[in-house]
Formats: sequence, structure tokens, C-alpha cells
Amino acid sequence: MHDDGRYDDPRVTGPAGDPVSRETDYPSWSPDGPIVRPPDRDEAVRPGGAEPVVPEPPATRAAPDVPRAGNSAGGRVVSVRRNPSASARFESAVPQQPTPDSVPDATPEPVPVTDPFAPPAGSPRAAVAEAAYVSRETPTREEDDPPLAMEAMRAVQILNPSGEVTMPRPERTRVMCVANQKGGVGKTTTTVNLAVALALHGNRVLVVDLDPQGNASTGLNVPHHTGVPDVYDCLINSVPLEEVAQGVEGIPNLWCVPATIDLAGAEIELVSVVARESRLARAIAAYPGHFDYVFIDCPPSLGLLTVNALVAAQEVLIPIQCEYYALEGLNQLINNINLVRQHLNPKLDVSTILLTMYDRRTRLADAVEQDVRNHFGDKVLQAVIPRNVRVSEAPSYGQSVMTYDPGSRGATSYFEAAQEIAERGVKEPVGRNA
Repeated sequence: MHDDGRYDDPRVTGPAGDPVSRETDYPSWSPDGPIVRPPDRDEAVRPGGAEPVVPEPPATRAAPDVPRAGNSAGGRVVSVRRNPSASARFESAVPQQPTPDSVPDATPEPVPVTDPFAPPAGSPRAAVAEAAYVSRETPTREEDDPPLAMEAMRAVQILNPSGEVTMPRPERTRVMCVANQKGGVGKTTTTVNLAVALALHGNRVLVVDLDPQGNASTGLNVPHHTGVPDVYDCLINSVPLEEVAQGVEGIPNLWCVPATIDLAGAEIELVSVVARESRLARAIAAYPGHFDYVFIDCPPSLGLLTVNALVAAQEVLIPIQCEYYALEGLNQLINNINLVRQHLNPKLDVSTILLTMYDRRTRLADAVEQDVRNHFGDKVLQAVIPRNVRVSEAPSYGQSVMTYDPGSRGATSYFEAAQEIAERGVKEPVGRNA
């Protein structure tokens, strides 16, 4: 088969003397008349039933004057009559492409711009397709705010380098005891990160490390080796608190009272001391400076150190791990708090519950959250602390997660918790513990 305007294959065109030209494949063709293209089915019809408007065909090349029968070496052979059987065989051999009208009108698909079979411009189907089509160049929210940009925005919000953004400051000092007799629920982590978040936003904060392990001192990068003045000297030797407190490096509004291993024997030594339950309360009340917040990090027990913290505080913040064991010991902690309120500190109140180590992949975490919220109601913060590896990595660098990775989910969650605590303190002012 030669692509010169004709088909010489007998299987397609029939006998050799009757070829079929590609230019004569419509019924209205005649050898002597003008070439007129048949009207398309989509062309407009004149009003009143007039004949369809047929546009003028483009200029075509005139066929050379050659004999109309047989093959000739001097020119192109042109068919003098149409062979219906050959045309039918030819049309079946070449599949026809679908037209726009053959597409169902029920649910039009989005039509790309480069689609060769797009509906005619101005038709209803073209309007529907244009409305449904979304260009790849259309910017989306993710493209406008990529993850790195969002993380940078969160970091700037948490670190607050300009110091212009401040959290609400309470009218009087809020002394908060972070207590839970179960270990590993996030007491120290919560104390450190809430204190740093509040201090970065204009509040004066003091952290009292009452745990003999000294983890809060480690998280704030405060020296707490043997020989360093610590909270033990305040409890046993009545050393003033301002002589023991150390400023936290890099955070001007934050101070920490460290704890050394000497504090492990403080409970035994406090047994014979007069007014042993209120030693810490008197040390905090005698501090000459003014703090907006005082956080007391308690040990994982209900001994004399925890009792001192409960007597010195006016509010109790209970971090609860989203697991069953954390709920099991919560009832005993509430009973002890009630005993301290009845006999030693009538102003003591459980004001804040914080859910920590929340794993969204488990149903147990959801069940624990629902149980805690149903029991404590509005005392439970809306902010929930998820499991985040950055929170666990930060103490190894002597930092809080707020400064170690301020754009992480853990830092964002603790920032939201601190902001919620600050807003609640403004709505319900707490008196100074004096």
C-alpha cells in the first residue's frame, strides 16, 4: 500500500482497475461537480426549516487530467465511480474515533485542556466540564503552606524571640503542685515544659525540684551534683530559698531550685522536725521576689515530700497517662488530697488534669480519655500531649522540648496546654500562698 492518496490493495479496494480515493469517500461526490463537504451533525440549522449552513470548503488541489479507466504511467489514477462494497470494507478496517456526542451526558468527567475530543465551546457540556476541571497549576493549601513553613511558624510562635506575644499573667502567684504517685506518667516533663512555655511568654516562673532523682534539674540544665545548695537545705537547715534558686540559662524569666541525692534521706529526717508538713510552704512564702507561677515537681510517692508540696500549693495538676494503670491509682491520690485539704491546707484544689502519652492509634487511649473527661469534666485540659520522640530526646541535651525542637508536635501540645492554664488563671484569680 502506497500512501499517495489512493489504496491499491485489492483486499481493500476491490479490482485493480477500481481503486478508491480517500478524497472521494462521501456520497455527494461527483467527478465533474464541485467538491462539497457534507454538513456535520452539530452544525446550526437556520430558523424556519431552511437548509443547513454549509461553509465553503478550503481550496483543494485539482486532480490531473488523466484517463478515468486503467492505470497510467503518466499521472494519478482517479476512480470514476464509487464501489460500495470496497468502501464498506475500508470503513470497517479503520476504527472510527468516538465523538463528543457519543459520551453519556449523565455524569460528565473532568475534561483536560489538551483533550482532542473536548465538547464544542459554548455548549452546556463544555460549561460543566470547565466547572469540574481543576488545573494542576491551581495552588492548594498544602502548596501555599508547606510542612516546613508551618513548622517554622510554630517554632517562632513558641520561642517568641521578639517577646511581643505574652500569655495572660495572674493577679497573684499561682503555686501548682504536679503530683501523681504513679511513676512514668510525665510529671517532670510536664513541669519543665509548662514552666518554659510560660516563661518564654512574659511570666516569671519558679520550678522547685522535690524529686530526689533530680530530673527536673537535668531538664533545665541546672547543676545538681553533690555539694550544690538544693531544696534539702531549705527543708532541713532552713536555708532561704533565694540562696538556693538558680537562673536557667537562655530563659531570663525562669528559676529553678535543684534537688540532689541528699533529698533521698529528707523524709526520715523530717519525721522529728517541728511542723514538718509545712516546711516548704514557709520557704516559698518567705521568698522576697514575686513569681507568677511556682511549679513543684513531686516524687512518685505519697510520703512527706509530697505532703509538703500539697501543703505549700493551692492547686494540684495531675498528669494522667492514657493507660489503665494510671486510672487505677488515681482514686488513692484523690483521697490523699482530700485528707490534706481537711487537716492541713483547706485552700487546696485539684484544678487541672492533663492527659499525657496519648496514642491515637489505640482504642484504649480514647477510652481512658473519655473516662477522665466524664469524671473530672472541665478540669481536664482540651490540650492532649501525644507520644512524641522529641519530648524524650530533649532531656539528654539538657533542654526542654520547647527549645530543643519548638516545631514538633510535643512542643506545640505543651504550648497549647500552658496557654490554656494561663487563660484559666485569669478567669479565676488565685490568691498568694502566704
